Amino acid sequence: MSATTDYYNIEDSFNEEQKLIRNATKDWVKKYVKPTIEEHFQKEETPTYLIDELAKIGAFGLIIPEKYGGVGADYISFGLMMQELERGDSSIRVISSIQTSLVMYAIFRFGSEQQKQKYLPKLATGELLGAFGLTEPDFGSNPSSMHSYFTENEDNISINGSKMWIGNAETADIAIIWVKDENGNVRGIIIETKNITNYTTTTINNKWSFRSSKTGELVFSNSVTSKKQVLEKSSSIKDAYECLNIGRYAVAWGSLGIAMECYETALQYSKERIQFGKPIGSNQLIQKKLTNMITEITKAQLLCLQLGKLMNSNKCTFQQVSMAKRNNVKVAQEIAKQARQTLGGMGITSDYPIMRHMINLETLITYQGTNEIHELITGRDITGFSAF
Repeated sequence: MSATTDYYNIEDSFNEEQKLIRNATKDWVKKYVKPTIEEHFQKEETPTYLIDELAKIGAFGLIIPEKYGGVGADYISFGLMMQELERGDSSIRVISSIQTSLVMYAIFRFGSEQQKQKYLPKLATGELLGAFGLTEPDFGSNPSSMHSYFTENEDNISINGSKMWIGNAETADIAIIWVKDENGNVRGIIIETKNITNYTTTTINNKWSFRSSKTGELVFSNSVTSKKQVLEKSSSIKDAYECLNIGRYAVAWGSLGIAMECYETALQYSKERIQFGKPIGSNQLIQKKLTNMITEITKAQLLCLQLGKLMNSNKCTFQQVSMAKRNNVKVAQEIAKQARQTLGGMGITSDYPIMRHMINLETLITYQGTNEIHELITGRDITGFSAF
């Protein structure tokens, strides 16, 4: 972290490997993302040429063991990488996070040894791009009521149903989808998109948010694939939630990165913008905005740091991840709004990243669990009563 955002000397809590991964990612974002991302965002383009570059910095499988092509880094390192990638743009963090948190983790955690050996190394190098299918058109916050299912027929399975709001839908080489078997149990299946019958995808166009990330639908109509593609150790919806938990952890750190970027932009602008003969940063109202921003950032940093420690020691609960995801996205939303106001009219231009981050945060507030669902997860945890 730069001095402007490390108000509590949190830097001292990171080891050398964690700092190295963060700094390398930050430099990479500065070189490859920031110079062109505004143009891609305006044109609703995904910078796919960055996929190989992401693989080179270990952004695919950072937390996956080296024997499967990953880096074998810890969760704080992973969080710091997500923080820096999202400072560039949500679309870049999403490419990395889908590949690592949802696809590679699902195979590593629930796949057979053969499945791990077959897919993980190629996912780590970016030779294969993955997608993760859980949400359906009618079931977002309640995925356990999904309609998608599969039936077995000798050595094959036949899949019916659809998955909606799927990142990398049309470009994925493989997709991890979660569907019910004939007994109603939710299982994970590795779909090779070029080796399955009666399978189609669509892309949702004209989005106002996540414009540099392709989102779409996966449709299965008596789609046949081998029974060997079922994730061997998957058995319930809780397995899909375990993958989502890693994804939510990535969002908690990534949204912190947005908050830091917006604050630093506003702070620098406040020192350079002259009004009435003096920098606007010398005004009490501007200082109040900046003070609130750095205070909330510091609290969010401490939340992420402790959460990372809990993840590393395998003591973290999904409720703790839920709190961090909800809090940090809301914090980033408020900071982005205050930063935009600090810049005045310049804040809505593409000369600065704030408006783009504000728009992306509108997706993050409902992404991988709405703000309200996460509130109720915490409410259920502290009271013992389920309100949903």
